[in-house]
Amino acid sequence: MHIRLDAVGGIAGDMFVAALLDAFPDLRGRVLADARAALPPEAGAPVLDEAVNGGLAALRFGLGPAPCGHHHHDHGHGDHHHDHDHHHGDSGTFRAIVRRIEVATLAEGTAAHAIAILRVLAEAEARMHRVPVEDVHFHELADWDSVMDVVAAGSIIAALEGAVWSVSDLPRGGGMVRTQHGLLPVPAPATAAILTGFRWRDDGIGGERVTPTGAAILRHLIGDHGGDGAAAEGVLAAVGTGCGTRSLPDLPNVLRALVFREADAAGTETVAVLSFDIDDMTGEELGVALDRLRAADGVLDLSLGTRIGKKGRPLHDVRLLVRPDALDAVRDLCFRETATIGLRWRLERRAVLPRTAALAAVDGQCVRVKRVERPGGGGAKAESDDLAGLDGLAERRRVKRRAEEGA
Repeated sequence: MHIRLDAVGGIAGDMFVAALLDAFPDLRGRVLADARAALPPEAGAPVLDEAVNGGLAALRFGLGPAPCGHHHHDHGHGDHHHDHDHHHGDSGTFRAIVRRIEVATLAEGTAAHAIAILRVLAEAEARMHRVPVEDVHFHELADWDSVMDVVAAGSIIAALEGAVWSVSDLPRGGGMVRTQHGLLPVPAPATAAILTGFRWRDDGIGGERVTPTGAAILRHLIGDHGGDGAAAEGVLAAVGTGCGTRSLPDLPNVLRALVFREADAAGTETVAVLSFDIDDMTGEELGVALDRLRAADGVLDLSLGTRIGKKGRPLHDVRLLVRPDALDAVRDLCFRETATIGLRWRLERRAVLPRTAALAAVDGQCVRVKRVERPGGGGAKAESDDLAGLDGLAERRRVKRRAEEGA
């Protein structure tokens, strides 16, 4: 499953939650329960309701009124303010918010993802203000609705474990945003620091379009490569639209989630083909590097070819087949283990025949045999490692033939 986030109006924590709950309505019970569990009674309760923004129907996620007898400040959730630093004491620090999440009764995986999103924010703030991460005070998260957004986002991500995520170019916005530190340029410094490496666009509409919380969610989901590791393709299975409360001129202030699923013939799958050239490593160095790449999680196959490069230099051509969800990690490993300075990759479909494994006994020798079911008949191949201890080519061929016939 591939989820493509289309940042039409931008992205904030509440917009992300609303868009995904629109696309995956079955998750609403889990996510709302997790969000409620992270809040004190006086803070209010999570609310998901229908809205229209820029002519588009969407869902809006926010914080409803507190129960009778509890006072709750309404700060216009979705307006992306940063100056809410006045009613929680130390509850806005990284340490305090993490502690609250850890003791809350949450669905499996929610706390880990929520805390990871918080850490992205904390590390950006720590760099900017030159303070330890544990002591960072979140002006972006000083209201309970923003803490709720982070927990709800963590719940969604945990429930969709294994999904591949990508995002469109992000709207840069413009002007200034009022924060606890005064007026700051848009994108806010924390947002810009978190999303270094992502692609941006200027659609001519000002204001804050990507909040620090939205940025931290993207970084946690997509990593260091801006979402360019895999293409959104397949059958469009669901669409979700979430909006903020702000209205934009001539543009819906929405985040759209496009959910793609594979629906091809049985036995086919998508693989990433990653390749690069090497002309400045010794054979020993390359052998070690390729062994480590072959053993990496997500690498399905690796092959090595030889060509002639510029100035007549011998050139090694390395090609890997990689699971799409492991592409980013394998790509980093290639740069770490080899001397290449550039990689190429693409997604391809491949058809795989059903395969089974069996053991065959020949003259007391156990030989593993792989069988492949082909249209019109099958085939078998003995494992060469199990034949290596036999003396002579003729003996190895004899045992191989009998093992394959008997499997």
